[in-house]
Amino acid sequence: MPYLTTLGPAFRDIAAHHADRTALLYPETGERVRYADLHRLADRVAAALHAQGLHTGDVVVCFHDKSPVAYAAMLACLRLGILYVNLDPDSPWARLQRILSTCQPRLVVNAFATLPFAVELAADGYPNALHLRALPDTAECAVPPDARISGSHPAYLMFTSGSTGMPKGAVMSHANLLGFIAWAQHRFAITPDDVLTNVNPIYFDNSVFDFYAALFSGATLVPATAGQVRDPRRLVKLVNAAACTLWFSVPSLLVYLLTTRALAATDFPAVRKIVFGGEGFPKRKLRQLYELFGERADLENVYGPTECTCICSAHTIRAADFDDMQALAPLGRLAENFDCEILPQDETNPDFGELFLRGPQVGLGYYNDPERTARAFVQNPRHARYADIGYRTGDLVQRDANGWLHFRGRADYQIKHMGYRIELEEIEAAFNSLSTIKECAVVYQTLGDGLGQILAFVAAHPDAAAEDLLKQVAAIVPSYMVPRRITLIDPLPKNANGKIDRGALSGMAAGVWKQ
Repeated sequence: MPYLTTLGPAFRDIAAHHADRTALLYPETGERVRYADLHRLADRVAAALHAQGLHTGDVVVCFHDKSPVAYAAMLACLRLGILYVNLDPDSPWARLQRILSTCQPRLVVNAFATLPFAVELAADGYPNALHLRALPDTAECAVPPDARISGSHPAYLMFTSGSTGMPKGAVMSHANLLGFIAWAQHRFAITPDDVLTNVNPIYFDNSVFDFYAALFSGATLVPATAGQVRDPRRLVKLVNAAACTLWFSVPSLLVYLLTTRALAATDFPAVRKIVFGGEGFPKRKLRQLYELFGERADLENVYGPTECTCICSAHTIRAADFDDMQALAPLGRLAENFDCEILPQDETNPDFGELFLRGPQVGLGYYNDPERTARAFVQNPRHARYADIGYRTGDLVQRDANGWLHFRGRADYQIKHMGYRIELEEIEAAFNSLSTIKECAVVYQTLGDGLGQILAFVAAHPDAAAEDLLKQVAAIVPSYMVPRRITLIDPLPKNANGKIDRGALSGMAAGVWKQ
């Protein structure tokens, strides 16, 4: 294999070697897109981007519908050194507006029939849009050459929740991704004969594995739309029909398939690895999945922050992992190309503390956000002899005698809910932006079976109604961040230091809403 430092030449090489293999498969329609076809489609998008006057280093926002041309748009950006940002078209405009103000895109690329937020985008000064369903033929505009960039050049931005109410745009480089691809191929034995699912939303961090591990291995990717994912039996039928060999999703989706009884032992007949990550998997449901598939497929619990290129550790589930039904499955050992430090909370227990990650998959920081970059991407605290920048995850871990890591919570107010990383303070910032709010606190209540719900406690003006407040907040944050319930309480309980007593509120939630 030739020495490659960027993703454009890497995909060109893959497409040349596997021209007639299926890159994208849509079982319900029978559509198959060969690697040669996808490469030509990426040529057309690259030509259109070039004709729009885009240059290396520009940012493109993409509303991605999982159509072939939408994947081609990502590949075209990689070839031209353009940073792509896939965004959720169902997010509230107020949140998208904050993201746009951070990344300042030169162009909005749309794959849907109509452009989401077309009026708002134009009013905010983003009138330039490229409709992927109406691409000019390559004969109309010349295909530009691949950009001359280094491995440290940014590839994409992935926005995550921010504690100030402003989402953070993690910047990942070409070198980050090439390292990730090599590890994924090695760890999961991915070959061109594999068929990978893409059930994860394309604007969600888990999709990085789907897209890069499949299309940069010469394997087949099977996209699933939001409608297909919402219908459990339809989704299982799709995976069966495509003869998928590798599944990757958040645990919540697998729990949903189990709870709705859509998944039987005869399903997933070709699947050899069921990979899950992004949140803890409730042990009772994990055991149920293990009993269904454990004898013929590996169940892999993976871990990794967005800022470190999706995944940095994996653990194969064993029967012994069910000896303790209260603990989450281990995170396992870090990938071979990673190293870590555990920053102890208590010097008497050096194997417990905040996880500090180091390695070639650690990203470039947060886009247009030097302050938060400086707080999270820092010099290795163990020495100052040379530049050794790592990422402070905020995750508390315990390292056991085998060297395996176990998740033990957070050092801040960040949670994982439905697979999404959420800063509770971003939800609080949304409430505090409302004129009727005096103060508020948002807590996360863990329910039975490892599931949870977001709850808000609010001190508001007398004429404020809980239902109206929820509607207003739903216009500011995505649906997965909207609290399930609001309790109006004035004043909020305080501790001895005069701060909001979150422990008291959590206890109140357990007493009032335990279900």
